[in-house]
Order: sequence, then C-alpha cells, then structure tokens
Amino acid sequence: MSVHAERRKVTTHRLSEMKLRGEKISMLTAYDFSMAKIVDQAGVDVILVGDSASNVMAGHETTLPITLDNMIYHGSSVVRAVETALVVVDLPFGSYQGNSKEALSSAVRIMKETHADAVKLEGGKEVIDSVHRILSAGIPVMGHLGLMPQSIHKFGTYVVRAKEKDEAEKLISDAKLLEEAGCFAIVLEKIPSKLAGQVAAELSIPIIGIGAGNKVDGQVLVVHDMLGINQEFSPRFLRRYHNLYSEMKGAIENYVHDVKSMDFPNEREMY
Repeated sequence: MSVHAERRKVTTHRLSEMKLRGEKISMLTAYDFSMAKIVDQAGVDVILVGDSASNVMAGHETTLPITLDNMIYHGSSVVRAVETALVVVDLPFGSYQGNSKEALSSAVRIMKETHADAVKLEGGKEVIDSVHRILSAGIPVMGHLGLMPQSIHKFGTYVVRAKEKDEAEKLISDAKLLEEAGCFAIVLEKIPSKLAGQVAAELSIPIIGIGAGNKVDGQVLVVHDMLGINQEFSPRFLRRYHNLYSEMKGAIENYVHDVKSMDFPNEREMY
C-alpha cells in the first residue's frame, strides 16, 4: 500500500492509535519551507523542527547557541509548507530549564507564532515542573531522554547513554514520569536497544528512537544526515539514503563550467 493512501492530518491521538496497532512512526527533521514540503509530501508522519538547526543550518558545534527566536523562525517556515505531518518544535537550551514560568512563556510563543502542533524538550525529573506547566496550558509535549545534546557540557561526550544500571533505572523512571505528566510521546537518543525496547513495552505512549534500536515505536533522523548532504557526521545508527552532497556539488560545478564557457544561457534561454 502506498504511503500516500488515505493521508489525513497526523495528530497526537493518531500516533497513539499507530502504537496500539503496531504501525511504526516515521519522523524526520526539517528547518525550512522547501525541505519541509518534500518531507511532508513523501509521507513522513512527524516533522521535528529540531534545535539541530544550530548545527546543520547555522554551523555551530552544539545545539546550545540557537535561540527561541531562531526556533520560531524555522518552525513557522516549516508549518507553512506542511499539510499532513504533525509538526513538533524543539524548545531551545535556556528557554525552559529551571523556570517553569519561562518554560510556559517559551512554549506559548512557539505555538502562537509558528502554529506548530507540539513542543519537545529534553530531560526527566529535572524539568518535570516545566512539563506540567506547559501541559496545563493545553500544549502537547514530546519528551526526550538518553543522550541529551543540550546537556553536552554536563556529559562531556556524545557516547551511548544508560549503559550502566543506575542511569538505565533513572531513564525508565524519567520516562514513566513524563508519561504520567501527560507527554504524548518520548524520543530516546543513543541508548542500548534492549533498554529502549523495555521502555516502549512498559509505556503506553509512542517511543521514537534515534540510535535506540528497532524495538521502539518509530524512528527519527536528521534529514541532512540521511540524505547525505552533511558528510561529517557518521554514527553507527545513521543510514544514508542518498549522497546529495555529491549530486548537488556536481550540478553546481556544471553550472559554473557553463557560465564560464558562455554555454549558459543559450539562445533558447534568452528573451
């Protein structure tokens, strides 16, 4: 059956239904109108306007520098292109940690100014007050546990998380806290497959993995990574579905050659 058959707007409720019937959830990032239009029309269920825009769009080494205003710009650009996918916008570093009132204010701005469907934030027990306050305003929240890029300076490394018993137990506890608070889904990043499968089995909400194995309810990747636009990032969990870097570079080289040789524009391309 085509992914385009019976395409209707994806909602948080539909994601729950997909988990119940065992249908896997597809999720990709997008940060601009043109890319989001392609991703949506290809049949992706969820589009994440990730703070990874800090890396792939702005060239920063971490996700920390991106601002709330930046995220709103990217989020509104994506929403204007999307007809079907559920659009989730990341709350950036510093916009929700340690201050639940600021967290609510940040989430409200994202929802009002981008018209997105939900927000995502990183952390468990440490940010649960912010989660409660955002949810109290009727704003859907997606959680994020495991490797949390916004906490990179705390961890000091991007290695696999929750391999030790204590950290694994905290992750399970945090996941259950997020579910009890009312989160509609959780992303698990770069943790052992067995642990991710255990979380997916014990929770009723959808669990989306990135580097978390195949026992979860869905998968997410950064679109620039899976299309091969970004060549520098090659973790084990990444499958490259194309090598757009080479294709785009080749096309641009051909354009440069044609301009220099005066082959472009030719007679048919002039008025």
